[in-house]
Amino acid sequence: MINKLIISNILYRPVRTALSALAVAMEVAMVMLFVGLAHGLVNDSARRQEGVGADVMVQPSSSSFLLAFSQSPMPLKIGDRIAQLPHVLAVAPTLILFNTGALSMIYGIDLDSFTRVSGSFAYHSGGPFTKPYDLLVDDLYAKSKHLKVGQTVTLLNHQFYVCGIIEHGKGARLYIPLQTAEDLQQVQDKATIFWVKCTEPSYADSVAGAIRQLLPGYQITSVQEWKTLMTSNNIPGLTVFTTVIIIIAVGIGFLVIFLSMYTTITERTREIGILKSLGASKGYIIAVILREACLLSAVGILAGYGVAVIIRKIILANFPTMAIELTVLWAVYAAVLAIAGSMLGAFYPAMRAAQLDPVDALAYE
Repeated sequence: MINKLIISNILYRPVRTALSALAVAMEVAMVMLFVGLAHGLVNDSARRQEGVGADVMVQPSSSSFLLAFSQSPMPLKIGDRIAQLPHVLAVAPTLILFNTGALSMIYGIDLDSFTRVSGSFAYHSGGPFTKPYDLLVDDLYAKSKHLKVGQTVTLLNHQFYVCGIIEHGKGARLYIPLQTAEDLQQVQDKATIFWVKCTEPSYADSVAGAIRQLLPGYQITSVQEWKTLMTSNNIPGLTVFTTVIIIIAVGIGFLVIFLSMYTTITERTREIGILKSLGASKGYIIAVILREACLLSAVGILAGYGVAVIIRKIILANFPTMAIELTVLWAVYAAVLAIAGSMLGAFYPAMRAAQLDPVDALAYE
């Protein structure tokens, strides 16, 4: 009986029902998309750095684990000393530049040494550097910018010639010759980071220890250790950003359900009076209101999942370099938050309905 009453009440006001469910859907979609974007970008960056194929990273002492903010160059001769250590197969110096215009990293690399560490690039079209201002771009960046081999690109106030489009997943999305990067940075024989490839991955810890003895004061990190640092919880401000988005989303759901239920109670005062005159208890009235809010939330949650998937596809179609991870865990969290917000929003209207005097309710005009 009670469930039939709830469904009838919801279907009787289809526009309000649709708007309430839509608000919950937007709440769920906001949480999933913004959190998915934050985690996706961090995890994508971690996967691409791991894709370089190195086992150990050597950086200056003041460096951040966020490579884009590591701008203290080291002498290239350090790489020669590291290469002489036991179990070191190859060392690739890289000078990292940050392109503020596109918020992207550019790797200045020595192509031969970088190939020894990571393996050859998989070329979709074009080929390796042949001139100082040649540029390699990965396939996702090329797709997002509609680039083809032979086109020119303005980076760091200079014109670069796209000589090759490569498979994504090896560090940065943009590569230029190391010498060109040095010229742009106005340094000579310098590198931001040394990628060290061991003869076997199992030697990573022993090689890292040997490098620490050779270069005291430098920041020596195994790639596996670096991956544990590269989480959304360690990114400055990212946790705060995520928390603010969640609060805003839950607030939207809370307010919409509150207003919807409050208005519903006002419109159904006589109906509630009739129910109470027929013997309906306060608990019965509260249960009707809360179940109605819960049903609206359930519809909104399912719609929110669909909205999140559709928006993700639209974003990735237009911005291929973005990464949005929609996880089951955060789908559950979003659902719990939506239901909790809806229950809180419906609680006061439910209590108000339960407190109505039957005589006053039946006399209400």
